[in-house]
Amino acid sequence: MKFRAFVEIGVRRVIFAVSIWAIGGAHTCAFDHGNDNEHDALRVGIVTQAGGPHLEIYLNSLAACQGVSQVAVCDESGSEFERTREVLGKTFRDVATYRNPASMFDEFKPQLVIVAMPANLSPNMIRLALDASCHVLSEKPGCVNAEQFEELVRLAEAKKIMLMLSLPNRVSPKLLRAREIVQQGFLGKLYAVNGYQVKDQVRLTKPEYHKSWFAFKDQAGGGHLIWLGIHEIDQMLFITSDSVAEVSAFCRNVGGQPVEIEDAEALALHFKSGMVGTFHGGYYLDQGAAQSGLTLWGSNGWLRMSAHRGPDGSDTSFQWYSSHAEAPRGVQTEDATSHGGIYQSFVQATVDAARGVHEAPLTGDDSLQVLKVIFAAYRSSQTGVAQKLP
Repeated sequence: MKFRAFVEIGVRRVIFAVSIWAIGGAHTCAFDHGNDNEHDALRVGIVTQAGGPHLEIYLNSLAACQGVSQVAVCDESGSEFERTREVLGKTFRDVATYRNPASMFDEFKPQLVIVAMPANLSPNMIRLALDASCHVLSEKPGCVNAEQFEELVRLAEAKKIMLMLSLPNRVSPKLLRAREIVQQGFLGKLYAVNGYQVKDQVRLTKPEYHKSWFAFKDQAGGGHLIWLGIHEIDQMLFITSDSVAEVSAFCRNVGGQPVEIEDAEALALHFKSGMVGTFHGGYYLDQGAAQSGLTLWGSNGWLRMSAHRGPDGSDTSFQWYSSHAEAPRGVQTEDATSHGGIYQSFVQATVDAARGVHEAPLTGDDSLQVLKVIFAAYRSSQTGVAQKLP
């Protein structure tokens, strides 16, 4: 009986994950795919610069993607061309390179563009791609204020093309499972959520970091919260299908490094459903170390996810409990291991969405929502006043 129940639960999880990817969960929208056969392989363009954020990840992901016919890379400095050819050359016979983005749009005519640029340079590149009727995946945050990104979201909507930030946890089996548990009502009415995400402080001590765009708020939009905390805030919104009504925050430089951005943040959140929440993030740990977690409490139970990586190894956990009549009895411990690269899965989902095979893993409005929370937190920290969101 235990084996049969285990199999049934596993089947339900597979069906759920497939259905979420196939229909886009609650985030469905129709796009103009711009070709006669919606399942044709795509021409994908990457707009980047020397040391573009997560460029290596995007190159490796595209090299392993199905449904991509050609790739072009635009880098005005030309410094990334050699690396591009090295990574993509084994998969694609010809990798086009450009120094001028207008030339790439006119000659190569990409159907999907990945923008891997600093935050202050991203809006212009996103707009160029949208004006060329290209679907766009932008490295987060994609802007230095939410108003910039909202204009781009509305432009994409008007053109019926895809625009989204790179928030790969949207396709994580672990998050899909947590969302399933919530949607099935096993936790009942949600009362509270707590999340945290911390990484290494060592990066902030390096002179090259002090000179990089990451260290300047007018170039990066902010610090830890907008670069890494954004993932955890988005997880809260995705798992709960809720939105934030009000935020109060402290964003500070507690490490004292010569940077203009925060290395620590603490947020108090009030959600539109009435649920309350907190988020704590920062750069605190040794080189390469990371800790993250999220806990939900509801009228019928709780759910807890956590992950740790450090010199002593790594571990992950996923547990939940429900008093719901149809829930399994006792504390449930499930596999939280990520099998394969989450970015690879996300880029593949993005390519599939641009081809018309599946709906996008998130929408422009999903991306905008998390940005609004983060910039409201920055305003709260600066003014000392809680910020209401529309």
